[in-house]
Amino acid sequence: MLASGLSGMERGMASVLARAPRRISIPAWRLVAGAERAGVQALVFIGIALIFVPLLLTLFLSVFDEKLILFPPHGYTAAWYGAILPNFGAAIATSLELGAVAVAGSLALGVPAGIALSRYRFRGKGAIGTLLLAPLTVPGIALGLAVFVFLVAIDETLGSALTGSFAGLALAHVTITTPWVVRLCLASLVNHDRTAEDAAASLGARPLAVLWRVTLPAMRAGIVAGGLFAFVISFENLELAWFLTSPGVTTLPVAVLLYLEYHVDPLIAAVAVAQMVGIGALLLTLDRFVRLGRVAL
Repeated sequence: MLASGLSGMERGMASVLARAPRRISIPAWRLVAGAERAGVQALVFIGIALIFVPLLLTLFLSVFDEKLILFPPHGYTAAWYGAILPNFGAAIATSLELGAVAVAGSLALGVPAGIALSRYRFRGKGAIGTLLLAPLTVPGIALGLAVFVFLVAIDETLGSALTGSFAGLALAHVTITTPWVVRLCLASLVNHDRTAEDAAASLGARPLAVLWRVTLPAMRAGIVAGGLFAFVISFENLELAWFLTSPGVTTLPVAVLLYLEYHVDPLIAAVAVAQMVGIGALLLTLDRFVRLGRVAL
């Protein structure tokens, strides 16, 4: 009887313990992984906030109905957008022409350079590659001053008038945009298989035909992305333009900076919003036809 009583008691205790809530022990590595995941998400949120909060504030300032930026505003208006062309129309036209020339010149130099650096081995290849990519590592102010001094030396030697002219500014912009085209063309050829080129050549296609029908279509994303980067960099460049512009040749960044010396109104915010919308629309349009995300920088 005693043994049976003890066994019954043990069974009762076992049933009570079975119904009691159990503490779940979480391994340490799961805690660390969760903390790391939370930290990464926090950093991503902070990065997104740092990017988009200034853009939203700029958009907010561009509709202030005030000649001075005061907060809170007395009202809102879109009239500042209508004042962009009367105040900056000539500078915008100059920047657009300069961007088109920079795109054409950098593509004409960068695409062949990218193909040569990717496809062929020759003496001095490393030095040429370093020279083509050197403007990416030089600060903009130093590069602008160096180009200005170089153009002045050319003018003194040859008696030309490149300094302060549209031609001199275009040459300077081609110098800083060509490295981007070369880099993007090289990136577009990294994963390209040359088997199709060899097959076309073995079937009797001439080198130019292989280049036109096989190589360049394979580089299409890199070429388009390079042209887009060249245009944006040329359109937004301030350092070179600050040294090389003249009263008859003034780009939009320089005109905006000169305007800010005497005016503090929402017009500059409206110009910034218009640029963001224009460049964003251009990016979306090009990405619809050419997947720019496939090109690795």
